[in-house]
Amino acid sequence: MMLKLNVPTDRGTVLNGVLFRQDEKRTADTVMIAITGIHGNFYSNPFYYNIGETLNKANIDFIYAQTNDAFGRIKTVNVRTGKQEIIGSWNERFADADEDIEAYLRFARAEGYAHIILAGHSLGANKVIHYLSAHHDPDIDHFFFLSPANLTYMMSGVTDGEKRIIRDQVARGEGGSMLPFPFMGWVECIANTAYDWQFSGILNNVHTAKDGDFSQAETITHTGALLVGTYDNFTDGDPSEFLKNLNDHMPTAADNDLIFIEKTGHAYQMKNQEVADAILDQLQKWLTPERD
Repeated sequence: MMLKLNVPTDRGTVLNGVLFRQDEKRTADTVMIAITGIHGNFYSNPFYYNIGETLNKANIDFIYAQTNDAFGRIKTVNVRTGKQEIIGSWNERFADADEDIEAYLRFARAEGYAHIILAGHSLGANKVIHYLSAHHDPDIDHFFFLSPANLTYMMSGVTDGEKRIIRDQVARGEGGSMLPFPFMGWVECIANTAYDWQFSGILNNVHTAKDGDFSQAETITHTGALLVGTYDNFTDGDPSEFLKNLNDHMPTAADNDLIFIEKTGHAYQMKNQEVADAILDQLQKWLTPERD
C-alpha cells in the first residue's frame, strides 16, 4: 500500500513523500529512502512504483522522498509560518539539501526502523553524496547511488552570456527574481537557483575526468552500492566508467558494489523491473550477509 507523507523540514517547508509498505503500521525492520532529483517525480520516473512494490513483497519499506525540485512548482504550507508557499525547481536552494534529507531520516528514526538505506536518483544521488560527506550517521546502514548526475555536462549548453546574466542579477540583489531565459534550456527558475547550479559547487560532486573535484566523495565513510544504465546520457561518456570513477575516489571503494543495467538510460526505460529486482537483491545481500 502507499501512504502519503508530509515531512516537515527545520525551516518549516513540508515535503510530500510516499511510503510504500504492507500495512498502515510498520512491520518491516528495513526502509530504503530514495531522494528524488530535479523533476524526478512519479510521472517522469515511474520506476519508483516498481521499486516500492518489489521491496514490499520482501517486507522492506520504501520511501519515495520527494524534495523541493521534484516538480516545477508545488503548493505547500510552511508549518513555522502557517503561510502557503510554492516550492519547486524554480526556487530550490542547494544549501537546503541536507535539511531535506534529514527530514526523511527523522521520520525513519521515529518509526523505529532497525536498518536505513539512504538512496538517491540523479541529482538526488548528488544530494546524498553531499549529505554523507558531512554526516557520518551511524543510523544509516548503507547508501545506494542511482545514476548520479554529471552537472558539468548538464550545464554545458549554458552560454557565457547567460552566465553573466545570472551573476549580474544576483549581484544586483535580484537573485529572487526569475531569469529572463530557461536555465539549461528547460528550467524556469530564479537567478539564485541558477547560481547554485552554475557556481556554488555544492552538488557538482561527480565528474567524468579522473582529476575532477571528488572532495565530497573522498570523505564518505559509509559503504553501499552504485547503479547506472549503460545508455545513461547524463554522464558525458561511458556510464560504466563514470560510475567506476566515482567509486574509485571513495575510501570504501573495495567494499562497494557496482551495478550496471544494460541497454537503458537515466530513467531506466524498459528496465524498470530489472532495476527493482537488482535493488532488492542488493538489499537482501546486506541484510543476509551469509549469502556471500
